[in-house]
Amino acid sequence: MPDPVLLVLDAEPSPRLGRLTGRAEVRYTDAATLAERLPAADVLLVWDFASDAVRDAWPGPGRRPRWVHTASAGVDRLLCPELVASDTVLTNARGVFERPIAEYVAGLVLAMAKDLPGTLELQRERRWHHREGQRVAGSRAVVVGAGPIGREITRLLHGLGVTVALVGRTARRTIHGAEDLDRLAARADWVIAAAPLTDATRGMFDSRFFGLLQPSARFINVGRGASVVQADLVDALDRRWFAGAALDVFEDEPLGADSPLWDVPGLLVSPHLSGDTVGWRDRLGEQFVALYERWARGEPLPNVVDKERGYVPSADLDGTGDVNG
Repeated sequence: MPDPVLLVLDAEPSPRLGRLTGRAEVRYTDAATLAERLPAADVLLVWDFASDAVRDAWPGPGRRPRWVHTASAGVDRLLCPELVASDTVLTNARGVFERPIAEYVAGLVLAMAKDLPGTLELQRERRWHHREGQRVAGSRAVVVGAGPIGREITRLLHGLGVTVALVGRTARRTIHGAEDLDRLAARADWVIAAAPLTDATRGMFDSRFFGLLQPSARFINVGRGASVVQADLVDALDRRWFAGAALDVFEDEPLGADSPLWDVPGLLVSPHLSGDTVGWRDRLGEQFVALYERWARGEPLPNVVDKERGYVPSADLDGTGDVNG
């Protein structure tokens, strides 16, 4: 019996798949050739997770892989009606990015509370200017998105003495429902977006929402860029509706040099790196190989995405539903 065909939508550096030698026929493709090579594949590894090629190629003719794995937490770049309706199993890289992203958020909270950006700017100007920082312990945060990333952010902020309200799609024991978000955000010092991109979260942070925030509040987005109406955020910061923001994700990436976001007062811009720590690609490759070995043995796969919802559902603490949206 021939080895299963593993098709890799590649990006540099390529994944290390040496452990699969003799157990898979590994073929590589790019966006231009994916559509013609897709029908021959039993498994598709979306290593180039920033590409829209899968969504574009999937509706074409021929059979489709039985399993697709993306080396990312988000799956919005893959999903199209034909993939959603298919019996193809879709998995993601849940388990790799949660702690690094939570550490990054904690770093942003500390940096903004203590005005480290201002300190660096004053140092460049060789100017001695004493200020008072904000006390982090005792402040209030709202984390929007109650999946693994949101929960890890909550745990780390708790360790800093922050009171955290975790908001998900529906209310459960320790999780607030979406209907509580406005009330909680209006009292928060920190609003942290960590939700997947779905129809419900697209554009949810807009002028109406930013108008709820108190003048001392700060907004952080490590979820998906399209959840924020960027023009509304720029306008709100220009009008000083709230104290500042930090964006690690954007609707269009990479952010162009002519984007107005670079020059917005009070806005920290980072190039989608909150989850990327030294060795992260190796961890992604190791995770896929372990999943492939389970798949080859006919064992159930973890990290299976509910394609209708657009994320991996998990039983909440009292077992009544998902905790991701």
